[in-house]
Formats: sequence, C-alpha cells, structure tokens
Amino acid sequence: MDFLQAVIIAIVEGITEFLPISSTGHMIITSSLLGIEKEEFTKLFEVAIQFGAILAVVVLYWHKFFDFRRWQFYLKLIIGVIPALALGFLFSDKIDKLLESPMTVAISMLAGGIILLFIDKAFNKSTVQADDQISYGKAFIVGVWQTIAMIPGVSRSAASIIGGMQQKFTRNLAAEFSFFLAVPTMFAATVYSLFVKKWEQSGIPRKGYEIILESRDNTIAFVLGNITAFIVAILAIRFFINYLKVYGFKVFGWYRIIAGIILLILLFAGVIKS
Repeated sequence: MDFLQAVIIAIVEGITEFLPISSTGHMIITSSLLGIEKEEFTKLFEVAIQFGAILAVVVLYWHKFFDFRRWQFYLKLIIGVIPALALGFLFSDKIDKLLESPMTVAISMLAGGIILLFIDKAFNKSTVQADDQISYGKAFIVGVWQTIAMIPGVSRSAASIIGGMQQKFTRNLAAEFSFFLAVPTMFAATVYSLFVKKWEQSGIPRKGYEIILESRDNTIAFVLGNITAFIVAILAIRFFINYLKVYGFKVFGWYRIIAGIILLILLFAGVIKS
C-alpha cells in the first residue's frame, strides 16, 4: 500500500463510516479495485484508521462527551457496546475471514438496501426524542442490533440506526446515538488491533503497533490515514444529519442496491476476485 492508496482508503472510510452504506464493504471493494494486496498491514490499517473517524464524533459532539455531570450518558454507551465487545472477542478469527469476502459484501449490500427502502414507513411512530430519554435497556438492544454489522457490508451505522428506530427513537436521535455508540465500539476495535491482537506478519506473530512502527512508510501511512479519515468524517456527519432531517433513508437504500448489483457483476465478470 502506497501513500496515495492509503489516502484513498481513508477518504472512503471517512465518507462511509457514519452513512448507512457500510464502510468495511466499501474499503474491501476499493482495495480490490486498487489492487492492494491483503497483507497484514492493509488489514490492520483498515481497522486502525477508524480512530480518526471516531475523533470526528468527539469533536463535533464535544459538549456531550465532556459534560461529566451526565454520567448516565457514559453508562448507556458502555451498556450499548457490551454485545459488540463480547461477540468480537469470541468470533474475531471468523470475522477476519469474512472481511476478505467481496461476495459477502455484495449480498449484504443488497439486503440492507432493501430494508432501508422501507425503514422510514416501518418505524414512523417515534416517542424517544432526546438521549436522556433512552433507557439502559434500549441502549443494550441497540447494541445488540449493532453486532449484525460484524457481517461485512451490513454497515454498523445502518444496523444501529435501524435498532434505534425499532426502539422508537426519532430518525435524528437514532443517527446521533449511532455516532455516539461508534466511539467506544471503534475505539475498542482499534485498541484491540493495535495492542492485543497478534498479526501474522511474514509468518511471525506481531502486535499491530509493532507493524506500524517497523517502517517509516507504515508509520506515515497510518498517521496520514487517520488525519484524512478525521477531516472527511466531520464533513460526512454534517451532511448526513442535515440530509436525514429532510429526505430520510430511501436514497441510501437505492444506493446500496445499485452498488450491490454492480459488485455482483464485477465478481461474476472476474474484475474483482471473490
């Protein structure tokens, strides 16, 4: 992976992480189209640049994340992230194998797109309008919904937003709580990938941070990727909230369906290897 490829992947991450269209799926597709080899650093990079994206949420919603009087807010996020932490720990290896499957992404994109076409009508009777109205039970249920996104192409954002709306959150609150829940979820995934998980680099088990620091190019790509993801994610979040208030989710549903069909065509044509 060269620096230009790292920036392109980071732009894709920043744009897609908080939209209900699957950041992981888009990074898998982009890597395939760019001809990037699925070496350990590439896999690590695609997880670690999420750190830049979650910093965007913290900066945009700093008044909530740094209001320490609202301890219930932090507790709800902790409760909401428990299902993802548990399943991620138990099925880490199987998830890694799924991350290499463009076919899984294509099917998930199609299925998720069809659901998004009808979500606005299916969950149109919202009663929870502010995060202080979210109960601990509802936070946990949204966290359970979020675990569906461990299947590449499902979209963590889409799964948690649908979960929020199923729990009678307004569209905007469901989206914002999805952003908030991303912070501990993705922070935990980043920490795990950097300091806990052992990657088979050249047949030698190594920690993620060791792979990043082993060469100047890896370090620069990591820093450049996170800065790029941070800047792009800020713009994407602002766009998404403003768009959602007026138009809802249907356009994202059609986008996913079209993208899924195109990906299937590319797979069957041999342009992208399954």
